[in-house]
Amino acid sequence: FLMARDPVIKLTDVAIYHLDGNRSKGISPKSEQVLSGVNLTVGEGEMVYFIGRVGSGKSSLLKTLYAELPLLEGEGSIAGFDLKTLRRKDVPMLRRKIGIVFQDYQLLTDRNVFENLAYVMKATGWSSAEEIARRIGEVLATVGLQNKEYKMPFELSGGEQQRLTIARALINRPKIILADEPTGNLDPKAADEVMALFRLIVEQGCSIVMSTHNIGNIERYPSRTFRFSRGKVEGIDIHALLLNE
Repeated sequence: FLMARDPVIKLTDVAIYHLDGNRSKGISPKSEQVLSGVNLTVGEGEMVYFIGRVGSGKSSLLKTLYAELPLLEGEGSIAGFDLKTLRRKDVPMLRRKIGIVFQDYQLLTDRNVFENLAYVMKATGWSSAEEIARRIGEVLATVGLQNKEYKMPFELSGGEQQRLTIARALINRPKIILADEPTGNLDPKAADEVMALFRLIVEQGCSIVMSTHNIGNIERYPSRTFRFSRGKVEGIDIHALLLNE
């Protein structure tokens, strides 16, 4: 008997738009609807995959979840924040509650591993040098990069750079991580290491929503999967899909 857990993400009848220029004006005649009728709930400590072709709306939905795109139609909440009523000045507060992992890492190339993490921590309100050092030690151990604090990003392999990105996403103990094609630039071995790390993070109670083109990832680490197609998002039985491939 499982206790119902509070959802960390809940979307009801959401429509997603590519906005034309001025975001504050909302939906303009030139705005293009990418998705409609999106209903999605993600529980605590759950892994969810988004699959679908390039341009099918996966990234746009993720951007709406981390408030890069405004939610203009439907109801949505993430990590306790109402996306419909979220004010621009509250976006940094939301971003502290969620971690974001990009395909292209987006690391600060002029700083070493320790400084990359410390920069984010100071920007999100950490002030004690002792606490910063302790937390950095913890997250680097979690992602298997202990003893790499003083390496520069270019001295790390692609897989290590992505694990550093995941360490950065974990720094504020988020309720949820949003990952946009996190294994897209990695070779199969590095991709598998990143997937195993994500599975560990989920087991520790953090939810992960991941867009991916890599069906192999889902085969090895099966979980609830949503397909983006023709402007709609539908939950699919991934096992049945794989059998038919």
